[in-house]
Amino acid sequence: MFNTSLGKKYWMAVTGAFLMFFVVAHLLGNLQIFLGPDWMNGYAEHLEELPFLLWPMRVLLAGALILHMTLGLWLGVENARSRPKRYAVNAAVQASLVSRMMVFLGLAIFCFIVFHLLHFTFDVIDPSITEFKDAKGRDDVYSMVILAFQDPKILAVYVMAIFFLSAHLRHGGYSFLQSLGLLKESHLPKAKLIALFFALFVFLGYSSIAVASYAGYLKPLSGALHAA
Repeated sequence: MFNTSLGKKYWMAVTGAFLMFFVVAHLLGNLQIFLGPDWMNGYAEHLEELPFLLWPMRVLLAGALILHMTLGLWLGVENARSRPKRYAVNAAVQASLVSRMMVFLGLAIFCFIVFHLLHFTFDVIDPSITEFKDAKGRDDVYSMVILAFQDPKILAVYVMAIFFLSAHLRHGGYSFLQSLGLLKESHLPKAKLIALFFALFVFLGYSSIAVASYAGYLKPLSGALHAA
C-alpha cells in the first residue's frame, strides 16, 4: 500500500478524512465559548476527566498527522522527480493554485500546530494566561482563550493559520473522495462546492472566536481580567 502512488494517496485520503473529522469536532467544542464561562470551563474539565479516551485519541491524532504529512512530502518529491526539467511555459492548467501549494500549506499548518500546542497545552508562549481558576476552582479555559487573542500578534498568527487550514481543506475536502474512488466525475462540481462551504465554515468558525475575543465581544472573568 505504500509502494505505489495510488497506495500513498489512499492512506493520505484515510488520514485526511480522520483529521477533517477532528477539525470539526474541535471547532464545535471551541464554539462553546459563546455559551459562557461555566459551559466552556465545564466542557474542558469533562475532557480532562476522561484520560482513558483523551490520551488514546491524542496518540491516534499524532500518528494520523505524521503519516499524512510524511506521505504528502513523499508524493511531492516523487512528483518533482517525475518532471526533472522545468517547462518553458507552465502548463498546469488543470491544477489550481491551492492544489499546487498543498505541500506548503501542510507544512505551514504543521508549524502552527506546534505553536498552538506550545501556546495552550504546554504553556510556553504566555504562561500567565493559564494560571486562572473560575469560581468553582476549575481551570479558567474561557478567560485563557480570550486573553490570548487580545494580543494582536497572536490574533494575526491564528487568523492566518486558519486561512491556510481552510485553503488546505478546500482542496482536500473533495480530493480525498477521489483517492478513495467514491467520487464520480459528474459529481465533481457539487463536491467542490460543498468543500468550499466546508472550508468557509471552518474559517469563519475558528476566526469568530479570535476576532470576538479581540473586539471585546467576549470578556474574560473579572478575576482573570484584573490579574492580567
